[in-house]
Amino acid sequence: MSHWILVRFLRLLTTILCRIDARALCRVPNSGPLILVTNHINILEIPVLYTHLQPRPISGYFAAYRMKNLWLRWLLTTFGGIPVERGRPDRSAMRQAVERLRQGDIFALAPEGTRSKDGRLRRGHAGVVLLALETGAPVLPLAFWGSENWQRNLKRLRRTPFEIAVGQPFRIKPAPHIPDRAYRQAVVDEIMVQLAELLPPEYRGEYADAPTDAPLYLEFIPADRQASSNAGQISDRTV
Repeated sequence: MSHWILVRFLRLLTTILCRIDARALCRVPNSGPLILVTNHINILEIPVLYTHLQPRPISGYFAAYRMKNLWLRWLLTTFGGIPVERGRPDRSAMRQAVERLRQGDIFALAPEGTRSKDGRLRRGHAGVVLLALETGAPVLPLAFWGSENWQRNLKRLRRTPFEIAVGQPFRIKPAPHIPDRAYRQAVVDEIMVQLAELLPPEYRGEYADAPTDAPLYLEFIPADRQASSNAGQISDRTV
């Protein structure tokens, strides 16, 4: 099956299953390296995001154990996925992610690290911080909600609302010292607050009561600088 046919099939399938409000995706830049930070509810987000952002190259991590399933391995690698070992630093996966960004791809990453299933945000993990610091690529928060009940709705022959919101792009300010664990967690918590602010209050989970003061570690990209920033190249530092 060709890539084009797969994209068309999955877009049709997700449109049948869901009422997708994808209007906010017009805020995703048309070119240039970009780290797309999202929440993670269930499997539906992958084909919805991938098919609606075509023809932009987009990739992301997936759990290496899924390589054991031949169907999932073919599907996820066709989607440009990079297998990553959970529970330990995976330098190979990081190098591949950096290379995708150097090529001008979108790299989608869910700091929660696993599906929430109920749509409520969990505490973020700090891998995105190292990737953003290593590459200097802009980061764009993108949040989903509404799809947590899609299986129940399918049994009732109902389409599921699938809402998407896109925030303001930013970069992580250069680290003033070696980015230790406490620093990385503080930065990812600020990133997760940006996601939480895009979600209805009932979905904010761990970040429902987080302070919304001006972030210390994030530098927002003004609208008049976004076009030139998106076309720029990321740094050539190696992992």
